Amino acid sequence: MALTQPPFPRTSPEWLVAIGPVLVAGGAGVVAILGFGFLVRADPQAISWMVLVAAGVTGLSAWHVFERVGAATPALSDADRPAHEDAPPYGSLINALPDPVLVIAAHEPDDLTGRRFVLVNEAARQTLRIQYDAGLLVTIIRDPDVLEAVDEALFRGKEAEAIYELGGAQERVMRAFAKPLGTAPDGAPLALLVLRDETDIRRAERTRADFLANASHELRTPLASLSGFIETLRGHAKDDVNAREKFLSIMQTQAERMSRLIDDLLSLSRIELNEHIAPEGEADLSMAVMDVLDALGPLARDRGVRLEADDLPPRGQVIVAGDRDQIIQVVQNLVDNALKYTPRGAAVKISLRSGLSASAAGAPGDSRASRLSLLTPDRASDLYASLRVTDAGVGLAREHLPRLTERFYRVEGQKSGERAGTGLGLAIVKHIVNRHRGGLAVESVLGEGATFTAYFPLARVEAPPAEPATPLA
Repeated sequence: MALTQPPFPRTSPEWLVAIGPVLVAGGAGVVAILGFGFLVRADPQAISWMVLVAAGVTGLSAWHVFERVGAATPALSDADRPAHEDAPPYGSLINALPDPVLVIAAHEPDDLTGRRFVLVNEAARQTLRIQYDAGLLVTIIRDPDVLEAVDEALFRGKEAEAIYELGGAQERVMRAFAKPLGTAPDGAPLALLVLRDETDIRRAERTRADFLANASHELRTPLASLSGFIETLRGHAKDDVNAREKFLSIMQTQAERMSRLIDDLLSLSRIELNEHIAPEGEADLSMAVMDVLDALGPLARDRGVRLEADDLPPRGQVIVAGDRDQIIQVVQNLVDNALKYTPRGAAVKISLRSGLSASAAGAPGDSRASRLSLLTPDRASDLYASLRVTDAGVGLAREHLPRLTERFYRVEGQKSGERAGTGLGLAIVKHIVNRHRGGLAVESVLGEGATFTAYFPLARVEAPPAEPATPLA
C-alpha cells in the first residue's frame, strides 16, 4: 500500500453520519431564509446575500467536521493505489526513514494467510523487494519467529521482537520490532513492524569473539609449555645439567613466541586505531626493500634460502606517500612470510616497479595462477609503485585466498618452517596498505608457490638520478 491515509470515502456510512447533520442544518437555514423573504416580500438582493452567507458557513462547518473526523479515524487506501499518489504530509517523512517500516492487518488468529501488509515505506520496499502496495505477509517474510512476533502484537496487544536473517549473496541480520497499533475502521487489528539492520554490529561482535578465542589459544599453548618445563626443572631435572639447558632453550623459544604475538597484537591495534587517517610523510620504497633484505639476509642464509631482488630502481626514484616505518613493516612481513614457506635451496624473489596505474600495479603475473584482489584502492587515477614478493612453496588453493588476511588464519597442512608465525602478519599488511590508500593482491599456482603484490600511491613521479642500490648477499 502506498503511504496514504486519507479520510474515509465520501460514500461510506461513516462519512454520512459525521457530515450529514451539518448539511441538514445548513439546508434548513437556507430554506428558512427563502421562505421568510417570500412571505414578507423582502429585497431580493438582501435575500441572496443571506443565502450565500448561510451556504458558506454550512460548507466551512462541514469541511471542519470532515477534517477532524477523518484525522481521528484512520482508514486504509485501496491496494492498487500507486505509492506516489495522494501522499499525506507525513508520507515523505516515513519514506525517508532508513529502517524498513510495515503496517500489518489481520482478522482471524487461525487464518495464517490472513496477515496482510497494508502500508510499507521505501526502505521496506527495497530491503524486502516488495512490488505491491498490499499483499500477504508470508510472501515477503517467512521466518516463523518474525511471524510469531507479529501475532503477539496483532492478537495479544503485546510488543515483541525477533531476529530475522535475510538470505542472499550478502548475509544480513535484522532485528524485527512488532508493536500493536489498535484497529482499522473495519475492526481488523493492526500492528507496526520495524526492521533494524544489525549486520555490522553482529559482524563486529563475532570478530571480537573470534579474536579473543584465537588470541587466548595462541597464548595458552606457550604458557602451558612454560608451566610444564618449570615444574620439571623444579622436580627431578633440577640437578640434571643437560636436561636443564635443553628445557631452558625451549622455554626461551616459547617466551619469544609470546613476545612476538603480543608485539603483533599491539601493532595491529595501533594500525587499526589510525587506519582512517592517511599518512602525511614520504618514503623511498627502494631503500625500504634494501633495509629489509639486509635485516633478513642472515636468517635466509641460515635456512639455505636465497633472496633475489630483480633490478631494483635506484635510490630516490620510487618515492611513495606514506609512513616509512609502516612501509618497512609491510615489506618485512611479506618477505618473512615467503621465507617460512620456501624450502632450502630455493629462492624468494622480490621485484619493484613504478609509475603504474592501479589496474597495472595489481595485474597478475602468471595467467595460470588463481588470483584475488584482497584490497583495491579508491583513487584509480593515481600512479603506483608495485612490490611483488614470490615464494617457492607448495602454493595455495583458490578457496584459501579470501581468508589469508584474517587474524590467525592458517592453511591446514602447510608447514611454515622452524620459526612459526603469529598468524597476524598478513592482517597487519592489509591494514597498513589500506591506511596508505594502496592495494593488495595474491596469486598462486599449486605446487609452484604464491605471489603477494602490495602497491602504494607515488608521492613524486620524477626524481633526480642517483646511484643504484646494491643488495647485500
